[in-house]
Amino acid sequence: KWAGERDADDYKKQMNEERRDSLAFRNAEGGRIRDLESQMKAGAQRDEHESYELNWAGERDGDEYKKQMAQQRRDSLAFRNAEGKRIQGLESRMKSDSQQEEHESNELKWA
Repeated sequence: KWAGERDADDYKKQMNEERRDSLAFRNAEGGRIRDLESQMKAGAQRDEHESYELNWAGERDGDEYKKQMAQQRRDSLAFRNAEGKRIQGLESRMKSDSQQEEHESNELKWA
């Protein structure tokens, strides 16, 4: 009977040891899984942030391009306006010179 009791006690000790080992393993495995999930979440957040940064950079580039195009358009209009005035002044001088020559020609003709 004593041997049977010892066997039963040994079996209970063995079962308790296995239960502790199982709990320790599950605890360690749970920690490993939580760490892995945390790393995956951090990676997803990093990727999402990078995506936002790229999106914002693209929007800024687009805005900058629009500003550049608007400035080029203003510069072009200013140049065309100045060129139009220069040509108008040249035509006016040519017309004035032509009228002056015609006037002098008529003065000589009628003199």
